[in-house]
Amino acid sequence: MTKTTVSKSQAPSTPSRPFRAEVLVRFGDCDPAGIVFYPRYLEIFNNIVEDWCREGLQFSFPDLIAKHGWGLPTVHLDVDFTAPSRFGELLSATLTVRSIGTSSVHLEITLRGPDGGLRVRGGVVLALIDRRPHKAISIPDDLRARILAFRAGD
Repeated sequence: MTKTTVSKSQAPSTPSRPFRAEVLVRFGDCDPAGIVFYPRYLEIFNNIVEDWCREGLQFSFPDLIAKHGWGLPTVHLDVDFTAPSRFGELLSATLTVRSIGTSSVHLEITLRGPDGGLRVRGGVVLALIDRRPHKAISIPDDLRARILAFRAGD
């Protein structure tokens, strides 16, 4: 289960903010050595993206899929595993927007351990699609504005 928190709304002239969440490392996330089995991090990333859409962007996956007929598939991943995470730890997750294109958004997700040390850093590229023809579509202006609120500072 992911517990999420979002910074307070900010005026457009203020710096953007990251989306933050806490992730409990569960028994099912771990291999027999008691550390997170690396593919589980990709599931954690997906959960963080889904929470960001619902809580940060106010645009839930059920609305995205059922109401609009869209999808938001991952089209590229780039992950660095820097230290193991262990069963029972509470990880701090941060999601920031690195860039946004016509139909895609490049995110950076980091997971840090209880000591603040980096455990995993991932680059995730998502594309907004119309699910019927499975073709990319332009990100609507109102959604684009909400996404840009989470852009990393320059």
